[in-house]
Amino acid sequence: MAVEFCRIDDRLIHGQVVTTWLNVKQIEQVIIVDDQVAKDKIQSNVLKMSVPSNIKLHIFSTEKFLKIVPNNPVTRRTMLLFASPFTVEEIVASGYQIPKLNIGGIRGNDQRKQYTKAVFLTEEEKQTLEKLLDQGVDIEIQMVPTDSAVKLSEVLNK
Repeated sequence: MAVEFCRIDDRLIHGQVVTTWLNVKQIEQVIIVDDQVAKDKIQSNVLKMSVPSNIKLHIFSTEKFLKIVPNNPVTRRTMLLFASPFTVEEIVASGYQIPKLNIGGIRGNDQRKQYTKAVFLTEEEKQTLEKLLDQGVDIEIQMVPTDSAVKLSEVLNK
């Protein structure tokens, strides 16, 4: 398998991703798995224009990702990118293995509690991530490669 990096970042493709993670991880393609983005042609086109020309970008709904991947193994150095922990939970529940997950950022709103500088979670999102931890997914928070990674389990226990 050539999935090198799995990340939750509700901004999906943005400067930190393009300028740092893609280079550090030597990523050849990005697969965004998100039902809303997959339906939104305007957002999909903006995201496709946001990646360097040497990087392939695919945008799939969760259902389509789960149909395609078993018959088309990922062979390029790939970043799986999610906007929400709920999508990751659905994929893991289907049997797809994500041994390690990076959380780059989940922005705050009135319903979310702040856990780090860039990670805010609703109670339901927190419970979903705790469930993934219980299933053995190693989850770290790290915005950019030069930041120190922090274990989510340590953050949630505070």
